[in-house]
Amino acid sequence: MTAQITGRSPLRSAAELEEIAAAGIAELGIVNPTKNGPGRDADAADVIAWAAATFGPTWALTASMQDTVLAHLVARVAPGTDVLFLETGYHFAETLATRDAVRERYAVNVIDLRAEQTPAEQDEAYGADLFASNPDLCCLLRKETPLDEAMENYEAWATGLRRAEAVTRAGTRQIAFDARRQRVKIAPLAGWSDADVAAYVAEHDVIVNPLVAQGYPSIGCAPCTRKVLPGEDARAGRWAGTAKIECGIHR
Repeated sequence: MTAQITGRSPLRSAAELEEIAAAGIAELGIVNPTKNGPGRDADAADVIAWAAATFGPTWALTASMQDTVLAHLVARVAPGTDVLFLETGYHFAETLATRDAVRERYAVNVIDLRAEQTPAEQDEAYGADLFASNPDLCCLLRKETPLDEAMENYEAWATGLRRAEAVTRAGTRQIAFDARRQRVKIAPLAGWSDADVAAYVAEHDVIVNPLVAQGYPSIGCAPCTRKVLPGEDARAGRWAGTAKIECGIHR
């Protein structure tokens, strides 16, 4: 059964939320990275505590169900927080099992977000295997749009983005105003290295998608994700053979 969204209404205006983001940056002593320097991050737990105190039930985090570090940390600092999982209909069985384990073990409210069409209905409308013929449109329909619709219930959303993951994520800020969605965007783990993640996983027995140990350091939908070869970038297995490097959620 899909959990219910717990967000409240009405939400504050975009102008108010932009001011709140700026105030949070100042309160936590965050210095955003620039081309001239790496900046300074706040402790991830402090960022989560700020988000929970500032937004209450109107913030949530998105989770790809890869290493679940952020979901675990949020469960410790702000139990009961909504965790949004984009159930595209194309996930690996291991990813769905990881989601189920998070739902069972962590003190968070896991919510499945689904596209308006099932994969079969999408095939009928756009042709078979849209993920191969037009991956941008497939991601728009199955990821971006469901998240955008869910965001109508929230003032802020958190993501597990880290600068170390990819060049495209090097400018990730812990707190920012998401102008496209008119929401506050939070990345508590922005400055964490791969070693930081591994240390947290080991210390807290965090749930990790078993595919990570099988050569999938970045996990998306099954048809669009392959194992990474030795020496390749961690995200080389995503949409391999195409120019696509991001699903579009973070553009």
